[in-house]
Amino acid sequence: MMNDWAGLPATYGDVLRRAMDSLFRTFENFSEGTFIVDAEARVVWINKRYAARFGFSDPEQAIGRDCEEVIPNSLMREVVKTGKPILLDILETDREPLVVTRLPLKDDAGETVGAVGFALFDELKALTPLFSHYSRVQEELIATRQSLARARRAKYTFGSFVGTSAASLEVKRQARRAAQLESPVLLLGETGTGKELLAHAIHGGSARANQPLVTVNVAAIPDTLLEVEFFGAAPGAYTGADRKGRVGKFELANGGTLFLDEIGDMPLPLQGKLLRVLQDKEFEPLGSNRIVRADVRIIAATSADLPALVAAGRFRADLFYRLNVLTIQAPPLRERSSDIEALAYAMLEDLSSQARGASHFELQDDALRLLCLYAWPGNVRELRNTLERAVMLADSERIDARALAPFIGSAHGGHRLHGSTVSDALASGAASVASAESEASEAMSWSDAMAAFEKRYLGDALRANGGRVIETAMQIGMGRATLYKKIAAYGIEV
Repeated sequence: MMNDWAGLPATYGDVLRRAMDSLFRTFENFSEGTFIVDAEARVVWINKRYAARFGFSDPEQAIGRDCEEVIPNSLMREVVKTGKPILLDILETDREPLVVTRLPLKDDAGETVGAVGFALFDELKALTPLFSHYSRVQEELIATRQSLARARRAKYTFGSFVGTSAASLEVKRQARRAAQLESPVLLLGETGTGKELLAHAIHGGSARANQPLVTVNVAAIPDTLLEVEFFGAAPGAYTGADRKGRVGKFELANGGTLFLDEIGDMPLPLQGKLLRVLQDKEFEPLGSNRIVRADVRIIAATSADLPALVAAGRFRADLFYRLNVLTIQAPPLRERSSDIEALAYAMLEDLSSQARGASHFELQDDALRLLCLYAWPGNVRELRNTLERAVMLADSERIDARALAPFIGSAHGGHRLHGSTVSDALASGAASVASAESEASEAMSWSDAMAAFEKRYLGDALRANGGRVIETAMQIGMGRATLYKKIAAYGIEV
């Protein structure tokens, strides 16, 4: 129902004035101090308590003075100048700080003609719970940001790529060169050759080192979720979408580097969208009209044969050419066998600190010969996995070939070396390889026994990490994509 303003009682204006006067008197009576300034920020009125607090025994002595002369640190001039209130602030004084509020005074035309200020509290105890909560939230926010920043920094340097062979030195030379440039980098090589390590080192050595390094393992994410993972989504963009929306990896990596691991597994539709982002340097989150700029450097890696995938129509040629600007081929371990000893001891030093504290593991000569003779189809990752198993079950800190042999090649169905077998390698040393487990069970083949051991080992590791695949893969030194495949192959419940 519309109000009949013409029918308002004659006393309406008087009631309104009395209400305003009552409100002012209430604030004046219950606050620690009140004062009023004119359009020039000069004091026109101040109550006795407030005047006495700032050294004026008679309030009249403060009238006509600039507000800052009466109350040091006063912001009343800012309120008069801007016409905007400062609703809650802390005024520092030579005694206790005051919690104050400042309001502009305006005439009928809306022009600011002065301001009124109230000192609400002379003790902060009443606001302690609020300040405590605010401080705690701020501390948690800072800690979270620092944690995220640490997680998105490079974890490896060029020094982490252990080896002095010609192949290793050439890869590090190319990677250092790539770090100085802004072009996309394509890392090729078999699984376990250190492509992720090189990606971290390139980012860490680049001008973007202080910006985020964000990783997406394409092989580990279902195709239906990849677009959201890359570009994010607006609130309610699809059924089950987060109410707050989702920030994509491109936006998280803005200003830094986006590492696309196993890019050869990317579905064709997403390849086209990725190419467009690389060309236009902008994108729209799913279900949004918001344009997001993408200042991102791309480092891609794959163990697949990309030219063959292009020829088969499973990978876009234009995207391949866009990525194939700076290409680095990570050599397999069998092509840099002279690095195996240095790699093995670097890994043992790390594993010994994790497994037995001050223990110092050593490899006997026959064990080193065995490591150097094996072809390492799983490369550096398989080497670490093998040494970790040996350390876990070793009876002595001196690991010989007999202790090492049961773990070499177990994931690949046998112990094939460079033109020989494990038995041949051990025969050239002082010992013969005769595994107690294989002698105890003639009914089970070696490969079956090792497969059973691996299934049990992976299952135990996953359970110890609460079923978290990524954490388990990092802990045991296995690629995430490889671990996902083994979980499926062995039927391990996660």
